[in-house]
Amino acid sequence: MPHESRPIPILTAPTAAGKSALALAAARAAGAEIISADAFTVYRGLDIGTAKPDAAERTQVPHHLIDVADVTEPFDVARFVTLAEAAIRDVLARGRTPLVVGGTGFYLQGLMSGLPQTPPSDPQVRAQVEAELEARGLEALLAGIAATDPAEAARMERNPRRVVRAVEVYRRTGRYPGAFGRSEPAFTYAPIAFTRAPQELEARVHARTLEMFRRGWAPEAAWLADRLDPALEPRPTAWQTLGYREALAVARGTLGVPEAAAQITLATRQYAKRQLTFIRTQLRAPLLSPHEAARHLTRQLAR
Repeated sequence: MPHESRPIPILTAPTAAGKSALALAAARAAGAEIISADAFTVYRGLDIGTAKPDAAERTQVPHHLIDVADVTEPFDVARFVTLAEAAIRDVLARGRTPLVVGGTGFYLQGLMSGLPQTPPSDPQVRAQVEAELEARGLEALLAGIAATDPAEAARMERNPRRVVRAVEVYRRTGRYPGAFGRSEPAFTYAPIAFTRAPQELEARVHARTLEMFRRGWAPEAAWLADRLDPALEPRPTAWQTLGYREALAVARGTLGVPEAAAQITLATRQYAKRQLTFIRTQLRAPLLSPHEAARHLTRQLAR
């Protein structure tokens, strides 16, 4: 059983809803420390396109699990949970309150429900599936999963790495990863989720995207391409970050900023819908308004 009786607060929301600002204000007022649950702010050098908290914000409130990996490294949910639980223990041992903040659903699920207990990867079978992905495409592999387990196909969220892993495990065991159960979580959690009206959220995404380009997103994407080939398949983890391919196209002169911003806004809107579905169905957290979430979070941090 989890060994911490008082639930650890989690704040989550779709991309660009304003969770970082809300968390920063609440943590600063309560003297809490933030545990980041974001799949891409873990990477050193991906600062602008991931909306990473800046140095001033990290000076105001201690942040954990930011800049803990190089862009050439894979970073998965197991590594996240290991580091996040260690950070939570450290914060608690110093008599302070940890606040988990992020929108990466699989990372939050790993903390709250434990890690999937799937068998280790088989490099030979994995290589065969990766070759199939390149030859047949993502849709064909997803269709194969959906034919036998539609729920598992939906759980993949169209992520090529997860799809490859699911097919690999199925071919070896006759079961998908979701059928293997999960480990016991180290702590209990109290998730707080919020969102905004769709039109407001889309406007915020578009404005933030333009601001990112103004701050130098395109050169940052070019920097990433110099260190990690974006054409590799399956796509390296760092290149799965929303918008970096479009930002690279701007850097190379094949796409203008307005067109790139429109494409990124559309992709982000679609991703936000998936985030909201995950929050409702997997995290089972009611969706509040930003004001309600701030009030709930303040109460949680004061306990």
